[in-house]
Amino acid sequence: MEFKNIALVLVILQTLFCVCCSVTFSKGPRTKPPNIVFILTDDQDVQLGGLTPMTKVKKLLQEEGTSFNNMFVTTPLCCPSRSSILTGRYSHNHHAVNNSLSGNCSSTYWQKNQEPNTMAVQLQKAGYFTSFAGKYLNQYGHKNAGGAAHVPPGWDDWYGLLGNSKYYNYSVSVNGKVENHQDNYEKDYLTDVLKNRTRRMIDFLGIVDQNKPFFLMISTPAPHSPWDAAPQYQDKYKDQDAPKTASYNYHGKDKHWLIRQATNPMQNSSIEYLNEAFRGRWRSLLSVDDLVGDVIDTLRQYSILDDTYVIYASDNGYHLGQFSMPIDKRQLYDFDLRVPLIVRGPGVSANVTRDEAVLNIDIAPTIIDIATSGKPDLSMDGASFASLLNSSNTPAWRTDFMVEYRGESKIKQPDCPNLGAGVSQCFPDCVCEDSGNNTYSCVRTYEHGKNNFMYCEFTDMETFVEVYDLSKDVDQLTNIRTTVNPQFLVQMNKRLIQLTFCTGDSCRKPAFHPHPPRVT
Repeated sequence: MEFKNIALVLVILQTLFCVCCSVTFSKGPRTKPPNIVFILTDDQDVQLGGLTPMTKVKKLLQEEGTSFNNMFVTTPLCCPSRSSILTGRYSHNHHAVNNSLSGNCSSTYWQKNQEPNTMAVQLQKAGYFTSFAGKYLNQYGHKNAGGAAHVPPGWDDWYGLLGNSKYYNYSVSVNGKVENHQDNYEKDYLTDVLKNRTRRMIDFLGIVDQNKPFFLMISTPAPHSPWDAAPQYQDKYKDQDAPKTASYNYHGKDKHWLIRQATNPMQNSSIEYLNEAFRGRWRSLLSVDDLVGDVIDTLRQYSILDDTYVIYASDNGYHLGQFSMPIDKRQLYDFDLRVPLIVRGPGVSANVTRDEAVLNIDIAPTIIDIATSGKPDLSMDGASFASLLNSSNTPAWRTDFMVEYRGESKIKQPDCPNLGAGVSQCFPDCVCEDSGNNTYSCVRTYEHGKNNFMYCEFTDMETFVEVYDLSKDVDQLTNIRTTVNPQFLVQMNKRLIQLTFCTGDSCRKPAFHPHPPRVT
């Protein structure tokens, strides 16, 4: 079946569905691979209550599926993390290192060398109908990288946002053709546009081709800035402030210089800004919650919910005042690394929470594993967590993983003339959230709550090192690099070197069990 004119077909089928809405679709025996719906949010944390406003996610996904309370991203920034999600590879293997075109965010190099290996390509080869809708990579649509005409391989249907997250006044590539949107809520609010388009897509697949499995990836702008809320949610959470965690407005005096330079205590204007950002994030997520509810309802309408995996995750976490850094991500701390991961579907245990450390690089091999009945792509760096979806399974699992990031800088900061070159993201109040030497590599150990350590090396003039024992210091307040046993540092350094050069299976093995650090 050809899907080149799918947008027109969707409109026709929406009309047909309205006429036939009283029809009941019977559920026959399962004769095809399962359908998969993957919902990816933008900048949704877990440590600051990012799931709190989402009642439908809780009822329809968490209570009906399996949640992972130790889900980490391997690079805490949109484009590198999304590249890892799509390819199942660490940043050092897919080479998208930050959000810039020069950092290979949707660059022609990335398109040529990585896009042919994404999970979409493999799912299409496995007989799936594949559809993408929403934010892809931050530089997607750039004039120097193919513009809107570039449709990544592997997608039968493509609805890709040009550039970074927006809610209004944006453009999308519809199978290579530009579609412009303005600021009318009913027609243009992006989260709702994605919701309505997904409903029509499931209508199309439910009516026309129930024998072909589908993979739908829905990538919302929320809760990324500019935090535009739908009109019905604009007055929510007026009295709600950002959580005051242990590291909130805390001076990170023993940390990398970028953290040390933050104004402490924060200025009132920064506090007011981050509190409003917090409210805006929660408000924008309410529309994502509606999207989740609509997806589940539509799948149920066609009696295919029980044959469909629904996966919910985010590309990175977020901070709001932690270590006096007002708003952003990019840092090596848990508030930027931890994200939600929830799965419901055939054979998935309901209302279960798993403790294993799972990663964004695990998503692609897991989806391929599910789609191919146990044939994950072993060339990927991540591991399939399909076996963890049954609560009775306790397979051997990873004991450590890598976190890596290459910082970005600019020559000038127009709003902060007193700042020189080498920094970026200097707002509000000229507090810089990134720099060229905010470049680090870390090894994180985690083994069912024990051996919970983090060791990080910076590429800078200080060759700075940060070390944390998270079993005793969950908020990463105290850098123990000067008091820890030197033998422990040697162990962690050796393992970091191994992970820095790992590919495929070597990223998953061997199991690493560091000796206790024995603080002196």
